[in-house]
Amino acid sequence: MKSSSRWSTIGLVTAWYASNIGVLLLNKYLLSNYGFKYPIFLTMCHMTACSLLSYVAIVWMRLVPLQAIRSRVQFAKIATLSLVFCTSVVSGNVSLRYLPVSFNQAVGATTPFFTAVFAYLMTVKREAWLTYLTLLPVVTGVVIASGGEPSFHLFGFIVCVGATAARALKSVLQGILLSSEGEKLNSMNLLLYMAPMAVVFLLPATLLMEENVVGITIALARNDIKIVWYLLFNSALAYFVNLTNFLVTKSTSALTLQVLGNAKGAVAVVISILIFKNPVSVTGMLGYVLTVIGVILYSEAKKRSK
Repeated sequence: MKSSSRWSTIGLVTAWYASNIGVLLLNKYLLSNYGFKYPIFLTMCHMTACSLLSYVAIVWMRLVPLQAIRSRVQFAKIATLSLVFCTSVVSGNVSLRYLPVSFNQAVGATTPFFTAVFAYLMTVKREAWLTYLTLLPVVTGVVIASGGEPSFHLFGFIVCVGATAARALKSVLQGILLSSEGEKLNSMNLLLYMAPMAVVFLLPATLLMEENVVGITIALARNDIKIVWYLLFNSALAYFVNLTNFLVTKSTSALTLQVLGNAKGAVAVVISILIFKNPVSVTGMLGYVLTVIGVILYSEAKKRSK
């Protein structure tokens, strides 16, 4: 039984890595290499797939029990989370147009820094001084990586930092807004409600900021049908990232997931460099390694302070 459980966990972690890295690399390919320059529409495709597949998984297949929204206040809180989530995902996709995946991941690794800042500003929650001290190599590593990045793009960097900050803000807000027992939702049910709201937010943004994107996509499909399969596969992967994330957390722990996430970032960097062959510098890689070490130290300091 133990052996079977171990192999099941390994399979889930592998699926989580594959879907997570896969959607990241495919996003980069579509937005940068393929020339599909519509990150908002791409995010809307992701959220549409998450809406449909979440409904199938929870309502039809009953992978987890359905949790109902109990009040208008709870609905408003979930809508707020959805808006912040949209901002994070769209900004992350926009940054991939301008930055290589390796540098994108380096900036993304600073999420703990922004989480600590927002937690302090919004809840006046103070961590132990050692925990804050471990954030220094996290930030220093990104500064070093920025200076040594051959493909550095200022706008892409700013948007990527914004995406990282929004991701951290969403996690802090989630802890504040859905803190009572009656309002807590597991991640699969939260996605079930957040994804359709995200589509509602993204649709007008797509129509206003990416004019005639549907017509352009149809025209592209007539010349190259592969774009349709890319979008469908990419959107399905976006859902499976969330599904496997939930299943891995359920079979291991949140702390294990954090450690695996740090390793996943390093794997994504190596694979992206091999596939896209973007130039990297020794300084940039040293900066990224310093950031990852800082994140690991931060996780360890948080664990010890509890």
